[in-house]
Amino acid sequence: MSQPIQITDNAQEYLAELLAKQNVEGIAVRIFITQPGTPYAETCLAYCRPGEEEPSDERLDLDKITVYLEKNSIAFLEEAVVDFNSDRMGGQLTIKAPNAKMPQVNADSPLEDRVNYVLYSEINPGLAAHGGEVRLMQLTEENLAILQFGGGCQGCAAVDITLKDGVEKTLVERIPELVGIRDVTDHTDDTNAYYR
Repeated sequence: MSQPIQITDNAQEYLAELLAKQNVEGIAVRIFITQPGTPYAETCLAYCRPGEEEPSDERLDLDKITVYLEKNSIAFLEEAVVDFNSDRMGGQLTIKAPNAKMPQVNADSPLEDRVNYVLYSEINPGLAAHGGEVRLMQLTEENLAILQFGGGCQGCAAVDITLKDGVEKTLVERIPELVGIRDVTDHTDDTNAYYR
């Protein structure tokens, strides 16, 4: 299988030195993306002691280090590059993951990823016209999506209509497993509201 992420020799050397300083036999690096496929996606590198990796992680044995990739993050790590640029201060590790924020979703994707995909590709572009946005905070065991409205949607009098007629209707149409949505936003705070 082709490697989804490129880790340059410089980055491997730098990471190998960091790992050696941990004095843990078999320590590796684990790479994962938080909130993949959304504008809030962040690519993270962490130390991974033996046994801390997930069974579903993909293991990469590189020349100088071992890397574990979180399964759900792999699609979003396509074309990602980890590099190290040395400078007078020592240097900097950089991670460029151009697809981390891109929704990569299909019918088999986790429910959370599919909800985020609909929010960011269909719902938020419409809300952005009013300076608003909506984020998925959590999914309950009953498949109820808990959403938070922000920006101009917060404190907006029309938010209940938007919520029921727009957001919930679209989400449930696109993702039949969802039973509905609930809003955690406090709409009494209208500091940035678009309508007053």
